[in-house]
Formats: sequence, C-alpha cells, structure tokens
Amino acid sequence: MYPNLYYLVQDLFGVKLNALKLVNSFGFFVALAFVASGYVLYSELKRKEALGEFIAIEESYTIGAPASIMELATSFFFGFLFGFKIIGAFVIENALNNTQAFILSMQGSWLAGIIMGALMTFLKWREKDKVKLSTPETKLYMVWPHDRVGDVVLQAALWGFIGAKIFHNLENLDDFAKDPFGSLISFSGLTFYGGLIVATIAIIIYIRKYKIRVIHFADAMAPTMLFAYAAGRIGCHMSGDGDWGIPNFSPKPFSWLPDWMWAYTYPHNVVNEGKQIAGCIGNYCNELPVPVFPTTFYEIIGTFILFGMMWSFRKKITQPGILTGVYLIFAGGERFLIEKIRVNNKIHALPFEPTQAELISIFLILCGIIFLLFSKKWFPKTISNA
Repeated sequence: MYPNLYYLVQDLFGVKLNALKLVNSFGFFVALAFVASGYVLYSELKRKEALGEFIAIEESYTIGAPASIMELATSFFFGFLFGFKIIGAFVIENALNNTQAFILSMQGSWLAGIIMGALMTFLKWREKDKVKLSTPETKLYMVWPHDRVGDVVLQAALWGFIGAKIFHNLENLDDFAKDPFGSLISFSGLTFYGGLIVATIAIIIYIRKYKIRVIHFADAMAPTMLFAYAAGRIGCHMSGDGDWGIPNFSPKPFSWLPDWMWAYTYPHNVVNEGKQIAGCIGNYCNELPVPVFPTTFYEIIGTFILFGMMWSFRKKITQPGILTGVYLIFAGGERFLIEKIRVNNKIHALPFEPTQAELISIFLILCGIIFLLFSKKWFPKTISNA
C-alpha cells in the first residue's frame, strides 16, 4: 500500500522524494477522479446542449476594475496557507515524519506564511492594475451549463466530503464520542453514500439557481457518477483506507489469479490497521493479521464495467430520466452485492441486521425502478426548465 506518493514513487522508481510525503495517496487519486469526471460531465453536457436539452443564460461581468478587498484577502489567505504549511514542512524538523498530524496541527512557518501571503496579494493587485481602466466597463456574455462544470466539481468535492464525514460518524457514533474533533478533521473515515446524498442536494440547489434543467443534468451526471466512483476507489485501494472486505480463507479459485486479487493483507495501510510488520520502521508498518477480500479492487473493476455499458448506450436513450434510473439501479445493486463481503457496521436493531449502505442501496434501486416506470409521464421530452 502507498499511504502517500512518497512510497509510490519510491516503489516504482527507487527515488526518495520527501516532499511527496505531503501528498496523501487517497486524496491524490480522488482529486484525479474529480478532474477526469469533470471532463466526462463536460462532454455529456456539450452533447446534450447540441440536442437542445439546455439553454444558455446571459450574465454580465466587469473589466478594468481594480482588485477588490475580497480578492486581495483571498490571495493573502492562500499565499499564507502555502507558506505556513507547505514551506513550513521543509523548514520544521521532522515535520514530514507524520504528515497528517503536521497538516492538521497548528505547526507551520509563520514567517514563510506572511511572506508568501504578502507576495500573492501583491501579484493579485498587480494583475488587476495592469488592465485597470479609468471607467470600468460591463459586458454581457452567454453561459452554458458546460461552462459551469468547474463550479459543479468544486461543489461536489466540498459537500461530498462534508456529507461523507457526517454519515461516517453517524455510522460510528462510539468512535465519534471518544474523539469528536479528531473524527471530524481526520482524512480517513468517509462514507460514499453520505457524500452522494449531500452533494446531490447541494448541486440541485446550485443548478436551479442558474435555470439548468435538473432531470437532463441528472442524466448527464449518471455516467459521470459511475466513472467518479470507480476512479475514486483507486485511491481507497492504493492507500488501504479500511474499505476492505471480510476475512477470506477460501482457496483461490484460479491458479493464474494473483494472490492479492483474491485475499490481501493490505501491508503499510494508511490507517495503521492490524499487526506490526517485522523489521518495518516508520509510520505505516501494519498489515492485517488475516487476508481479506480486496473489495475496493472489485468495485474498481465492476463500476468501470458498468460505466462502459452506460457510456455505450447513453446516446440511444432519448427519454429524460431513464439514464438516471439506470444509474440508481447500477450504483445501488453494485454496492448491495459488495456489502456481502465487505467490512461494515451492522444495524443490530433491525431485522436481518443490515448495514447503512445496504439500506441506502435498496432505496436507490427502488428509486431507479420508479424512474424507469414513470419517467415518460413525469418528464415529457418537451420539459420546461425545472
């Protein structure tokens, strides 16, 4: 496993770059997933715009105005953060020995932070001053949904993270009660469905503000979400973030199958779960005492296959809502099946002791079936903005 990119680069190329200890593997691959998914969404929105499913709206912008107080303050904040933490990581002794603890602490270089904050503020002022006009001008331009993909991705990332943390802590109330602050700010402990639910609400609110048709946008998001989930699971698997399966003592069914694809101990996992690895020195020296199903790997393969299927037939479906229904069934069905061999907390108060994810999966499947049955009635092809 590769808790951060330092270990990945060292393993692949034999090069030790301490700076890469600052880049968490899970976060890195999730960030790549968001970027790649943004491109998928951009492509789908452009295609649907050409079909007349979206309209552009007119917006105004001002050119030639000096830098505002908010712009200067924002530049100072991010410059200070960069100097305080990033540069501070290299000037403070042993800061990189435990990267997560350092990032979440109040440690850092105040001098570097102030210098970088002042520099970024000056550069922002200079950038605006170069194009400043004696009388700022206001111009109008047309904005299409695909122009807002960057904002949508940021909304999904922010609210998705918040939702994932909330639902994880609801699912693990005992751990939350022991250390509420640590549970909230820790990089580990994220529940996908929590992120999906909260991010969906936030995005709907955002796109309605700009008169973007919700059901058509949801259809464009359907293949995007499958791709994002599969790509994000790469980060889970590479870092060993705890989303693994139950112990697997069954003999390997195919001799040609690598051992780790059937049963894996997740050595050097980022959550330091398991027993100490003999002879290992450092922060990530644990592995599971017994091999488990590598469920994250199975989800990567399975969800990419589902994405490929949807991507291949998406153009043939013209009825609004159908792709959304198919996504809900695909996503819910995949997760419901994987829960059978995945480690998770069960709700003992309910019959059959389901997990939180199983209940949400069943709900998504039912919603997907309802969409398939009633989309033609609910969303006629001449749908107005809603």
